[in-house]
Amino acid sequence: MIRGYSDHAANERTFLAWVRTGIAVIAFGFVIEKFNLFVLTIASSTSAEVAHRLQLERLTGPLRRYGGIALIFGGLALIVAATVHFVRTGRLLDDPEMHSASSVRVELILSVALVLLVAVFSSYLVLG
Repeated sequence: MIRGYSDHAANERTFLAWVRTGIAVIAFGFVIEKFNLFVLTIASSTSAEVAHRLQLERLTGPLRRYGGIALIFGGLALIVAATVHFVRTGRLLDDPEMHSASSVRVELILSVALVLLVAVFSSYLVLG
């Protein structure tokens, strides 16, 4: 039996939860990118009036075009950070010395950043 198996299993479950969250963020980034591409294609292919075309292009404004890419890279960064934390925690669990669990800054920063991203994109969808 592995010494401290329940601690290692909890570490792995936490890692997998962060990876799952990172994959969801990446998938949401792909959805936004595909939507922007779809809107730009519709705007350029239709011979609609200028007001309609401008309204479609407004949906994918200059800053909005990079939202999906930002989410994709944010999700990748989340997975990398989760992997580093998983390996570091696994080594600390194997170490016979006692270590304090006082450093939760990284998790708090990642959680706050994720909440801010969701808030920004939610307001984008609501306010249009």
